[in-house]
Amino acid sequence: MTQVFSQNVDLPVSTSQAFDWHARPGALERLIPPWESVELGDRSENLCEGATVELLNRLGPLKMRWLVEHFDFEPGRRFCDVQRSGPFTAWKHFHLFHSLENPHSCVLEDRIEYQLPGGWLGNLLASRWTRKQIQRMFDYRHETTSKDLAAHRQYADQGKLCVAVSGARGLIGSELIPLLTTGGHEVTRLVRRQPEHGEVGWNPLAKRFDERTLHGIDAVVHLAGENIAAGRWTPNLKERIRESRVNGTRVLCEALARMQNPPKVLVAASAIGFYGHRGDDMVDESNHPGAGFLPDVCKDWEAATQPAQDAGIRVVNLRIGVVLSPQGGALAKMLTPFKLGLGGRIGNGHQYWSWISIDDVAVTILHALMTESLHGPVNAVAPNATTNDEFTQTLGRVLRRPTKLPMPAVAAKLVLGEMANDLLLASTRVRPGKLIESGYHFRQPTLEKSLQHVLGR
Repeated sequence: MTQVFSQNVDLPVSTSQAFDWHARPGALERLIPPWESVELGDRSENLCEGATVELLNRLGPLKMRWLVEHFDFEPGRRFCDVQRSGPFTAWKHFHLFHSLENPHSCVLEDRIEYQLPGGWLGNLLASRWTRKQIQRMFDYRHETTSKDLAAHRQYADQGKLCVAVSGARGLIGSELIPLLTTGGHEVTRLVRRQPEHGEVGWNPLAKRFDERTLHGIDAVVHLAGENIAAGRWTPNLKERIRESRVNGTRVLCEALARMQNPPKVLVAASAIGFYGHRGDDMVDESNHPGAGFLPDVCKDWEAATQPAQDAGIRVVNLRIGVVLSPQGGALAKMLTPFKLGLGGRIGNGHQYWSWISIDDVAVTILHALMTESLHGPVNAVAPNATTNDEFTQTLGRVLRRPTKLPMPAVAAKLVLGEMANDLLLASTRVRPGKLIESGYHFRQPTLEKSLQHVLGR
């Protein structure tokens, strides 16, 4: 039996602009919900008649292949995806773009016709669950599409950029690059392996970087660095953390300063670890650094951008908070125990966690690239910091799980050592002063809405 799902969304652009967004590189990455375990396999370079896309759905250690072909292709009006092989008996997804009287807006209609495997038994067992998952997915897709298009429209009069991005495969880089490319910007990835087309090789631990490889670059986003939460902070790991951030940033900025035509702007990652433990005090960009390993690293990390500043490049040191994404970072590590009902506050739970959704991190970087008034330290956190206890209770409520098993501070220190003090037990209540003053509007300003969005709840 064929079932039909249909949902519309109003978009703040014309039909041709909405269609072009879907046709650009990165659109599919922007539309895959972060809670889905999906990898992109082989795919055609362009969206056109007969183009194919391979999706690999992870089911534990197994991968399920889903091959989709585009057809019924009419630029500016419609295209359709049909399953050639995959989990459904049949699947057709129609993307229909409807004009309105207002030429600067349109309606996107997503219409899916599908058949579940197993005949009447498959419908009996899985029909309601499948429809619920499709609804979750398109609620996410439509919100993302509408807000991405609105963001790109906001900066449309500033033209397109050629942006070099380091840390391109990391949590933030993986979100940022599709956001940029769907906006029509060109991206060059800085990679440590052998570079492929559209990439530039570099070694962040080297003493020099060949600036000629960045000829024609308008902007740089520097996100590369050793994962500070990769494991217990041994002396060796601490040295790698410092070197990867401080030395890598300095080498890159010295190369930018040597360029005959340097980029106009550098957005360089930093962290709210700059402020250290501040108790209940609210801090903003005007506050001095705290004391300890992480504040010292952040201070030197930011200072390493000085060669770029001296060369007249506008530098934004983005002090990023706890990034909310089920794909990585603190939230990803918390999900399994919390889903099992084994979650709870850490220590006394009074310490402030300043967080930001993964979407807002990416759009904040776009905003920093495009907003000439922004320079120096900029706090990339949501405007509503919460205590660890509030964070714990909210995550439990979103997941519909109890949160009755706290982790005592002594246990956190025993397991993680010094890292527990700086990352889990330190209280850092941060205000995004410069972002607010520059006119940035957060997509997910409250914790509960942010968790619901990234977890599809």
